[in-house]
Amino acid sequence: MSQQTEQSAPTDRAEQADGKQQAEQTPRRGGVVWALVITSVAGFMAALDNLVVTTALPSIRKDLGGALDDLEWTVSAYTLTFAVLLMFGAALGDRFGRRRLFLAGLTVFTGASAAAAMAPGIDSLIAARAVQGVGAAIMMPLTLTLLTAAVPAARRGMAYGIWGAVNGLAVASGPLIGGSLTEHVSWHWIFWLNVPLGLALLPLARLRLAESHGTGAPLDVPGTLLASGGLFGIVYGLVRGPADGWTSPLVLTGLFAGAALLVGFVLYSVRAKNPMLPMRLFRSRAFSGINAASLLMFLGMFGSIFLLSQYMQGVLGYSPTEAGLRMLPWTGMPMLVAPIAGILSDRIGGRPVVATGLFFQAVGLGYMASVVTVDASYAIQLPGLIISGIGMALYFAPAANLVMSSVRPQEQGIASGANNALREVGGALGIAVMGSIFSAQGGYESAQSFVDGLQPALVVGSAVVALAGIAALVIPARRRAADELEQEQEVAVSTPAPAVSTPVPELEIVGR
Repeated sequence: MSQQTEQSAPTDRAEQADGKQQAEQTPRRGGVVWALVITSVAGFMAALDNLVVTTALPSIRKDLGGALDDLEWTVSAYTLTFAVLLMFGAALGDRFGRRRLFLAGLTVFTGASAAAAMAPGIDSLIAARAVQGVGAAIMMPLTLTLLTAAVPAARRGMAYGIWGAVNGLAVASGPLIGGSLTEHVSWHWIFWLNVPLGLALLPLARLRLAESHGTGAPLDVPGTLLASGGLFGIVYGLVRGPADGWTSPLVLTGLFAGAALLVGFVLYSVRAKNPMLPMRLFRSRAFSGINAASLLMFLGMFGSIFLLSQYMQGVLGYSPTEAGLRMLPWTGMPMLVAPIAGILSDRIGGRPVVATGLFFQAVGLGYMASVVTVDASYAIQLPGLIISGIGMALYFAPAANLVMSSVRPQEQGIASGANNALREVGGALGIAVMGSIFSAQGGYESAQSFVDGLQPALVVGSAVVALAGIAALVIPARRRAADELEQEQEVAVSTPAPAVSTPVPELEIVGR
């Protein structure tokens, strides 16, 4: 009897620990719907501000003055701080509480948006945009981990579908919203828009989201500095390359120093006891495959939207609002298709849905490259826009599911931060690379010159997204992925645990 009691004691303690963690991470009544609404709207705000400024730059220059380089920094300042601090923001949430840091990031983002709207000059606008990026970097990766904690595993596909649809719509419709507000109201309202949304979300998040934590491990300060410095150098070089020249000393220094720091980050993380981004995660084909696919997909998508938006306005003569409306078959498709894609990923696995979506988008971009002319009708462009929109919608929801299910629950914050950082770097790379191809083959001198540069850039964008589809096929089948995670958990169990640890619940794998 005593032996049986002794044997059951560890099990009882484990069950109590599991119960404690579940109580900590169980959402309050109505938490699933509220978590979906709150995280989707917050993600929309952060994603929207990537490209929302682009169509407002002429009006901003007219009101605030400044050279062209100053105006470019109103975009770059947000992109830089957002990209380089994403993983650190996720690590802070895991360490000090995801809801607590989400509220802090949302507060910073909302306040900086108001400061940007009231900026008296171009320098203060750039500074406000940089602070906006800091808030978004803390807030954005935690939206996915908070949503995961609130939604049962069996329903996550649909939840990720809606979350992905809203975020995809924000990225793609940034130029439309920015252009419409600038044309019909004022450029200030592209920033004022965030303020009432942020003020409404703050009390809702405080009352309706449950707190959750990661491993509780100490913050990895050296790793954070290496990763942030490396990403800053590379993103700086990519953003400034087209304007300053790829051989400019500052651009070359940023690229080479950034690459060196990232190599140092990898070498450090392999040996560190509690690294910010454990390199062992990349031994998982599921984690490596979906992150490679995400980087390449954003590279092709961002660059294409950036150029096609200008093509519709500068070559075909549409106003910013008219151009945005005509791109709705592409940009609006995620709202219709992504929830269905989420359901499909629950039933057949995420891999085939993501790969199919990426190949669809590659076909759509290739089609657009073949039909763009100085007087192309909207009817001839429409099939390419629809195909690309369906492809983007099929990608977003299952991709989020694959990222979160490729790691253990206490590492989901880091996984989300890493994936979002790679997306941002991919977007900056896409604008820089496709912009360089455009400049080498054409330019803004005439409508024909613009088309001459646009066509090869879209071909490259199509090829890059096709490579993303191939990367998605590397993700293992569901059974094989489950075996990989089981082996990973066995290694984790056999390794002595740190003083502060959390139980490792069973995790469902959605790759197929």
